[in-house]
Amino acid sequence: MLQLINGLVLPDTGNVLIDGVLLDYANLTHVRRQMGYAVQGAGLFPHMTIYDNVTLMARLESWSSDRIEQRYEYLFDLMDLDKDFADRFPNSLSGGQQQRVSLCRAMMLNPPLLLLDEPFSALDPITRRGIHKEFTRLQAAESRTIILVTHDIAEAAELAQQLVILKEGKIVQQGTLQAVAEDPTDEYVANLMRLQGVSP
Repeated sequence: MLQLINGLVLPDTGNVLIDGVLLDYANLTHVRRQMGYAVQGAGLFPHMTIYDNVTLMARLESWSSDRIEQRYEYLFDLMDLDKDFADRFPNSLSGGQQQRVSLCRAMMLNPPLLLLDEPFSALDPITRRGIHKEFTRLQAAESRTIILVTHDIAEAAELAQQLVILKEGKIVQQGTLQAVAEDPTDEYVANLMRLQGVSP
């Protein structure tokens, strides 16, 4: 789904619209710079410092050094990251720290759309809980559309305002957590909610 949204995969049928506008496949570079993308395992460039990883897109967009520095510091404060990480490399950080850095990189250009591909699934439960808190702060600080792909219904229930449940590539139900939990459309959804211990 995320690859359809950012143009990496073409739909077999139908069209992809973002905010009501048809996806422009002839101008994907511009379109993708309106999106932030964070993936499972952080996906940071191992040969680049933390600062260079986070600010890469802003430098490609020719932002001024002052603007880059201000945005970098704001995001690091928001995600509770140490400024001393700037000259370090990704392998010197913990998994949770790398994932927060990855979110900072995805947020650097302040995109209106943020795509998250199971970004927290590789983390241990304690680290994941801390990341969830930082993610919630991020949502509150900067309003935007966020699409979070996860197999963890409890995680979706904690972080999402709307659920879209897919099975074999088709939407089987969508709505608020309460609506889905109170009135599942079929046994698959009911079992999914029950096995994850989710209640309205």
